[in-house]
Amino acid sequence: MANNTINKEEIEKFNSLAEEWWDPDGKFKPLHKFNPIRIEYIKNNIIKEFNIKNKKKPFSNLEIMDIGCGGGLLTEPISRLGGKLTGIDASEKNINIAKAHAKKSNLKINYICSSPENLKSKKKYDVILNMEVVEHVSDLNFFIKSSSSLLKKNGVMFIATINKTLKSYLFAIIGAEYVLNWLPIGTHDWFNFVEPKKLKEICKKNNLKLLDIHGLNYNVLLDKWDLSKNTNINYINIFKRF
Repeated sequence: MANNTINKEEIEKFNSLAEEWWDPDGKFKPLHKFNPIRIEYIKNNIIKEFNIKNKKKPFSNLEIMDIGCGGGLLTEPISRLGGKLTGIDASEKNINIAKAHAKKSNLKINYICSSPENLKSKKKYDVILNMEVVEHVSDLNFFIKSSSSLLKKNGVMFIATINKTLKSYLFAIIGAEYVLNWLPIGTHDWFNFVEPKKLKEICKKNNLKLLDIHGLNYNVLLDKWDLSKNTNINYINIFKRF
């Protein structure tokens, strides 16, 4: 078994793009478009799972870790909802961008350059976010095991990724990278995509029970992402640690 989950080639890809994280029309434009639906899904499910009444700052007193946080695109809005946020990323460039932007935004977020298995802290979290990261790691089993070990009992983990189907190859790689130029060519490797069934099996082995799965589909006419029952391309799950 690998002693770390860092895929050096993947880190280099993101290092080269680090300066563009907060440009809504830059290389990370798809993630900026993606953010509202991700936040809505996370918020609604956390409120439900933790039986939260405070709708204004629903994440107050929750310890939340964003793994593979990049420049903090998701970490910051989650922090604004009241959570005590820790963001980790294996790219030092990403972490430096995230720290600078959080300071400018007056947000207290604990950013650490690390992968989950290399974290020195033994702290456990109520919520872990693994969003668009599992398709970029070198050892998925070890990554999920390491992530799960950071979660409190009855804590929840969100995982968003891309299904391994012909449709995902055509849309997420050929369409998004080569035709629409949404992403730099080479951003994704279809062989690293993972089917929902396989992800569920890996998570089950690591004490994570699937609570919900939804597809994420892009609406061309409205230029926005919606939740869907169709998981053929992008999908998002919530798991609970037992």
